[in-house]
Amino acid sequence: MSLQENISLLPHNTFGIDVKTKKLATITSVDELKNILSNNLSPIYILGGGSNILFTKDFDGLILKNELKGIQLINENENEVYLKVASGEVWHEFVCYCIENNYCGMENLSLIPGSVGASPMQNIGAYGVEVKDFITEVEALHLKSLKIAHFSTNDCEFDYRSSIFKTKEKGNYFITAVTFRLNKQPNINTTYGAIQSELEAMEISNPTIKDVSKAVINIRQSKLPDPKEIGNAGSFFKNPSVSNEKAEQLKTAFPEIPNYPQNNGTTKIAAGWLIEQCGYKGKTYGNYGVHKKQALVLVNYSNAKGQEIYDLSSEIINAVNTKFGIELEREVNVL
Repeated sequence: MSLQENISLLPHNTFGIDVKTKKLATITSVDELKNILSNNLSPIYILGGGSNILFTKDFDGLILKNELKGIQLINENENEVYLKVASGEVWHEFVCYCIENNYCGMENLSLIPGSVGASPMQNIGAYGVEVKDFITEVEALHLKSLKIAHFSTNDCEFDYRSSIFKTKEKGNYFITAVTFRLNKQPNINTTYGAIQSELEAMEISNPTIKDVSKAVINIRQSKLPDPKEIGNAGSFFKNPSVSNEKAEQLKTAFPEIPNYPQNNGTTKIAAGWLIEQCGYKGKTYGNYGVHKKQALVLVNYSNAKGQEIYDLSSEIINAVNTKFGIELEREVNVL
């Protein structure tokens, strides 16, 4: 474990916001984690890949940088494998590991930024797949009792881009490992988004999981800015869900509105479309703004302040609410 004081967080967040933290501890084992927590009285924030955080000011406390590593095959049968994965593993590198070993299910989740530990917290999803469908257990350390707890899939209370770790247990646990159940036989899913058309452009008619992963990567790279080039945290807002009655009213007023009826009596609306209709797609404010290809993505072109980007998100929320009567929710954590 390394412990640094008064250190810049610029290298540790994909938005590229230059703020400082009073202390930064890099955690490489659960014992190190227990040790530093047993002697800590400062406010705590847990940082994985730094891809889902907007820092708006310096942090007067202890940031725990998660560097727990390891992938362990703990069980398998004729059809499935069970992998216990340390929470500090890079998500996309884990997906690549699965593909290389022909473990199926994660291919649609390729190139999502962040760490394995963030995957259950956010219930990450893309192109018709949510990670909750593959998680069997989440292992986590309680920050005060320093005891390890094990959460089943039901315990996690998964919801759209949410879980118990973002709601009633927010700030109480450090996720240390996640166990995934993956298939040995592929169940190719190309029905969502532009995957099928991308595969056709690649001249592939009978795709493997590697082909699907490549198609997803191509699509994401064509739409989303590379954080190494332009500071961003991916989708800044969640796609809102409205009642079916509200959805019908919206479709009457805006016949072209993208909408996706759900099984629970609600309809999901495309947040990017709402923002674009309010005139924000590609809009710039000096050194920050909204990405020109994807209105869901707020960007830091150079040395922007986190508070400036947060204020822009508030402006967008107000504009969408005024025009459509829908209040967008931030997907990115704000500190």
